Amino acid sequence: MDLSLWTVLDNLRENYEWIELTHDLSPETPHWIGWDNLEVEEKCNLSNSIFNASAYKTVGQYGTHVDAPIHMVDGGRTLDKIELREMVYPLCVIDLEDKVSKNENYVMELNDILEWEEKYGKIPKGAFVVFQSGWSKRQAKDMDNFDDEGNRNFPGWGLDALKFLVEDREIGAIGHETSDTESPISSGKTDYEVEYYILEQDKIQIELLKNVDKCPPKGGIIFCTFPKLVGGSGYPARCFAIVPKNK
Repeated sequence: MDLSLWTVLDNLRENYEWIELTHDLSPETPHWIGWDNLEVEEKCNLSNSIFNASAYKTVGQYGTHVDAPIHMVDGGRTLDKIELREMVYPLCVIDLEDKVSKNENYVMELNDILEWEEKYGKIPKGAFVVFQSGWSKRQAKDMDNFDDEGNRNFPGWGLDALKFLVEDREIGAIGHETSDTESPISSGKTDYEVEYYILEQDKIQIELLKNVDKCPPKGGIIFCTFPKLVGGSGYPARCFAIVPKNK
């Protein structure tokens, strides 16, 4: 019997770090402003039954979650059509925390990607690329970052940067720490064209990631797990990375 895969798993467990990239799922979980909090209804407990069981009510795009193409694209794939191999990717993390600290509405530019590649090499085909903004370090109540006029303020992907990743680097998927792909300074004006673009390419994205600063710029692997929901446009996801112990 060939046990080589078991040896690989033992090696991953013993010699690599496993990084949790997912917010705890609860009524307090950070989520997009348009959605209600998760509701939990106890059905039975161990004081009145032999089971503990609860019903959970939430929108699919809640907390750390996956968006399937159908989320915005008519005729796009649903969650049950996402292949297993699309749940595991080589991980590239583009750290723009310094720029975001100086401009809360910072939009990733093509030059940010080119600067990353000068340091770490060409982004590989099929990679999962994360925009590291540091946003997940905020309290849930502060993630929308309202100004005095009631407008939200947080960073996002630029369309040109995303097009370069998709069309020139042929990436597999993207992720970010914020609740939207695009910064609010433009999303309302562009009708969410940046998010539409990535989903129109028949790719998934993961929103509201956390702990991405614990991952190295390159060399890690990300696992994006979620239910095989028939017709699903999105669902809370459990994401994690396996990375070398020395970043």
